[in-house]
Formats: sequence, C-alpha cells, structure tokens
Amino acid sequence: MRRTLVLTVLGDDKPGIVERLSYEVLAAGGNWEEGRMARLAGKFAGLLRVTVDAAGADALEKALSALASEGLSVVVAPSADLPGAATVLRLQLVGNDRPGIVRDISHLLAARHVNIEELETEVTSAPMSGEPIFHARALLRIPSTTTPESLTAALETLAGELMVDLSVQRPG
Repeated sequence: MRRTLVLTVLGDDKPGIVERLSYEVLAAGGNWEEGRMARLAGKFAGLLRVTVDAAGADALEKALSALASEGLSVVVAPSADLPGAATVLRLQLVGNDRPGIVRDISHLLAARHVNIEELETEVTSAPMSGEPIFHARALLRIPSTTTPESLTAALETLAGELMVDLSVQRPG
C-alpha cells in the first residue's frame, strides 16, 4: 500500500538541497509528485508531496530527519484531503502595499469556509513612482454552500474598501 506524505523543508539556502531531498525520497522507494520551493530572505523553503510504500515510510522519515545535521529541518506529515465537493476559483489582487491586506482577505474567506489551496504574494515597485505594489495570486476551493457569484461580490466589496484591483475567475 502506498502512503502519501507532505514534507515541509526549511534551511539556509545553498546549492544541492533539492538534489539531497530527491536522493532520500528515491532511496526509500518513494516518488516525488508535487512541490513548491522558494528562496525567502536567504532561506530555502519547500513544501512537497511524495508517495512511498508503507514499508519505506519510516525509513524515509528517519533519513529526512538526519538531514538536520546538514542544516535542514524537515517535517513529515501524512496527507489529509478536505472532504466534500467544491468549486475552484482563481483570485488575483493588485494594489498599493499596506499592512493587513492578507488578513482582511483571508478573514472574509475563512468566514465563508473557503479554503486557500495556493497563495503567492509579493511586493514590487511601481514602474513610474517606485511605490510598493502588493500582488497576490490564490487558488480557492469554495464549498457547495457558497456560490461563486456571492463570493465574488463579497470580495469585490472588500477590494473597494481596501482600494485594490481584484479579479476572480474559474481556472482554465
């Protein structure tokens, strides 16, 4: 029987981290299926999903824990999928940067039981003025109790209050 594991990896950024992780996954008979990795403030941060035979899961976890001696912190967790049918929407937001944008948007989503499946944010400089501009891209899973139209209307109202541009659409 195959087990699906979610790995969270954090350490000082340096060449070879992905190679080291992939070596341990393969050595345990695992398969690297999905991942997101980034360099943030000099740190390597990664999140990945692997599958491995149940018999190799403990060996993989032990090998990954041993990477602490190389400066990598790896947390291994069994996967857990959210139950129930849902609709997926893509959210894009752009506006002048200020504290609280993520909190305000995530509060509105949580109140409606919307799950944020992916979230990318960044602050860039506006081309002419150099002012900080906040960008967010998210993949949202909305429950069957919420319509895409009602969620979009609520988000557009909040976008007006936050003075940001926002678009919501079905992926594809």
